[in-house]
Amino acid sequence: MKNTTLKLLFLFVATQLSAQKFNKEEARLIQSGDANSMMKVIQITDPNELKILKSVSTDIDLKDKLLPVLAQRMFLSMRDPANPGIGIAAPQIGINKNIFWVQRFDKKDEPFELYLNPKIIWRSQLLRKGMEGCLSIPDFSSEVLRNYTIKISYYDKEAQFHEEMIEGFTAVVFQHEYDHLKGILFTDRLKEQENLEVSKVQVDGNLFIAEKLRRQ
Repeated sequence: MKNTTLKLLFLFVATQLSAQKFNKEEARLIQSGDANSMMKVIQITDPNELKILKSVSTDIDLKDKLLPVLAQRMFLSMRDPANPGIGIAAPQIGINKNIFWVQRFDKKDEPFELYLNPKIIWRSQLLRKGMEGCLSIPDFSSEVLRNYTIKISYYDKEAQFHEEMIEGFTAVVFQHEYDHLKGILFTDRLKEQENLEVSKVQVDGNLFIAEKLRRQ
């Protein structure tokens, strides 16, 4: 119990030391509308917006007073009736901070949950292939390989620290949004996986094991 407490304290201190408040431009963007208004979801078709999408995000100061406003506006943007999604990351609305929403298909009533300063700390060798799209990439979808099971750490909206294992489609959504924080789009994963050899573990299923990279 003592070791667990010390670990949690260390992680909290380390996160807070590296965390940053929203800068002036980010604060201006967050305050450009009230908490009940959507924000623009930026697109890869705009060179300036693509630069934001390809940038690596930083941890957010959990005490930043603008965080609840951003979280609410992000949620509304994700659930836009004209183009609803099941996840959204802060870079997609122009803010390079480690924040995203994900729908938890593995929980009762499939709730949407907010993740602050999330990390993937373990990935399974077992892979899952499934169709993906993106709110920032219009009119395109394709099958992507993702780790079937991952172990994650994160802070919730109450600034409480968590570690847990997730798998299946929820893990896919989490990895997709986590990639956004690293400046990686699912189309980048497609290109990367062109040189990956995999073996099926189910004859008629979508589960695979990575073998090796093909020679160029």
